[in-house]
Amino acid sequence: MANRGPSYGLSREVQEKIEQKYDADLENKLVDWIILQCAEDIAHPPPGRAHFQQWLMDGTVLCKLINSLYPPGQEPIPKISESKMAFKQMEQISQFLKAAEIYGVRTTDIFQTVDLWEGKDMAAVQRTLMALGSVAVTKDDGCYRGEPSWFHRKAQQNRRGFSEEQLRQGQNVIGLQMGSNKGASQAGMTGYGMPRQIM
Repeated sequence: MANRGPSYGLSREVQEKIEQKYDADLENKLVDWIILQCAEDIAHPPPGRAHFQQWLMDGTVLCKLINSLYPPGQEPIPKISESKMAFKQMEQISQFLKAAEIYGVRTTDIFQTVDLWEGKDMAAVQRTLMALGSVAVTKDDGCYRGEPSWFHRKAQQNRRGFSEEQLRQGQNVIGLQMGSNKGASQAGMTGYGMPRQIM
């Protein structure tokens, strides 16, 4: 955690709302998946948000996770550093985030480096890991390890084909947003700008 004093007022309220979004059950599921996915001897962290943050904070577990989702020899992060220097650890988190985006996680689902490093929004970290798991399950390329039911499959494209005749028929339909043309007529209307005739 960064050396910051306690927050007060509105800042504290906002931070409390962010902290309420953190899900302890989801944490357990994600930890189990990461350990199983990496297939290495990774220590299981004690439960709790602070321990989860400490476990992921240096970026090595995250980099091993994203590398395990690729076939051997195609890993996006070739060198994972075990350095204790802060800038190296933050650099590894950034490498993971770039690799996750390339893998298929939407930009809106990706957390910021400080969300993890300073523990500002661990719920966002959980969302990113859930999105990564969903993309991995959806790809179904044999690199995902774990229960397929742990993550939702992303929707695949659903292309529809219409014949030329169906497209022509659709041009004659008036949408309900435009109102109805039943019973309407221009009888009795005068053109704009015509003076009123007095007889």
